[in-house]
Amino acid sequence: MKVTRVSEMRALDRTAIEDFGIAEELLMENAGQAVYFVILKEFGIEGKRFLVFCGLGNNGGDGLVVARKLHSNGGAVKVFVLGDPTRFEGAAKVNFDIVSRLPIEVRQLESVETIETDIAHCDAIVDAILGTGITRDVKGLYGYVVESISQSGKPVFSVDIPSGVHGDTGKVMGAAVRADYTVTFGLPKIGNILFPGYDLGGKLYVSHISFPPSITTADSLKVAISRPVALPPREKDAHKGDFGKALFIAGAAGYYGAPYFAALSFLKAGGGYSRLAAPRSITPFIANKGSEIVFVPQEETSMGSIALENKRALLELSQRMDMVVLGPGLSLETETQQLARELANEIEKPLLIDGDGITAVCEDLQIIKERKAETILTPHLGEMARITKMEVSEIDVGKVDVLQRTCRELNAMIVVKGGHSLIGHPDECVLINMSGNPGMATVGSGDVLTGTIAAMFGLGLPLRDAVRQGVFVHGLSGDLAAEDKGEDGITAQDILDYLPLAVKAVREGLDERLRDRYIGARVV
Repeated sequence: MKVTRVSEMRALDRTAIEDFGIAEELLMENAGQAVYFVILKEFGIEGKRFLVFCGLGNNGGDGLVVARKLHSNGGAVKVFVLGDPTRFEGAAKVNFDIVSRLPIEVRQLESVETIETDIAHCDAIVDAILGTGITRDVKGLYGYVVESISQSGKPVFSVDIPSGVHGDTGKVMGAAVRADYTVTFGLPKIGNILFPGYDLGGKLYVSHISFPPSITTADSLKVAISRPVALPPREKDAHKGDFGKALFIAGAAGYYGAPYFAALSFLKAGGGYSRLAAPRSITPFIANKGSEIVFVPQEETSMGSIALENKRALLELSQRMDMVVLGPGLSLETETQQLARELANEIEKPLLIDGDGITAVCEDLQIIKERKAETILTPHLGEMARITKMEVSEIDVGKVDVLQRTCRELNAMIVVKGGHSLIGHPDECVLINMSGNPGMATVGSGDVLTGTIAAMFGLGLPLRDAVRQGVFVHGLSGDLAAEDKGEDGITAQDILDYLPLAVKAVREGLDERLRDRYIGARVV
């Protein structure tokens, strides 16, 4: 399913109205009807008491439609308008005039104290205060109302997006409603899907409000929710070489875990042949845990990292591989960083760069721009800041825009790791991954991701699909681990151990519970 920016949704609205003749009043009616249907489905209406809080824009107009629908189907409804109702315009004014003629109490809200008793005695609340177009912090009366709704303990249904959540970033603008259900319109907005907006929205529904598929699936919409893809079958007479050969150039004195997790996760996720080029002195320690890995001990620097003199042999070995992973636990030692840059420049196979490898190429990003073979970078936000020369705070409020620009400029695929990881491509397409949980924010988790992506490529997926599938399977593995053990205390080893079960679940088809968990938005 596509995901839009606020500006893109406004353009879709204009297209629906101007090109297809779908009147604004009809779009608003469809939006209100969708919210009504979700309330009916999830909560029930007849004999229940509802408070509907409306702002003065189209979001408030949608809320007025909801109020009318609730009233007509047996609900007791009271509407509070935040602001002067005479300022309603267009379709919102039409619906205000209709509601004003019905036996529904409509009041202009002037102080939060006047609603405390109503909130205490209602059964559910409809939040139609602020839509996706919010550009400044929620303060004053609006802020008090938003906080009162969130703290009410009543079921909350938000219209389009929880009031106070930025439609393009998911960030809280001063204060935001915490909803149990959100019904968004046309398509989900980025703010509906990224954290914390996704968490604040509760269970997310989307109504296309009669938009034709030609505009909700248009190629011009570059952002979408990622979906797992089908894995190629494992042939009965296959051998290990049929499931990919990967070379991991990783590890240094004191960094035993990163190379182990990266190289072994390739095998645990279904890959066939995993070679690990690590410093000679640490190889025996890694082999004690990961004896299935094929080791290629490397000459070392005085600091115990991979020496530059290994370059020629590594390049020759890479030619026999399907994919190379460079960087996990590689160290920041000067000579090894230079080796990483030279390898990135000369390796002619698909190359995944992570961790210390990213730090190395950040010294000369022209290396990435000029690579002939495909490149994948897997940074966390701090590493993304080094790549872009931006502050983390700048990236965090505009991740999709920054990712699109950086992928295009570097001609690389980039996975920005975190809650709902983003997968960007040089053509500016961005996929939002829905699997994973906060327990995976632990050392070594990213190293497991590198091997999982490489394994998906080894299993036969095109590289673009292998990246999205690797990110999804990695998150699914963490979710399966969390279900059994809880999120607290999950380690990279747990994620590694659950990889076979995660791949099995994908091959067999996710059960209904998991499909619902990862769907992002349910169509109503």
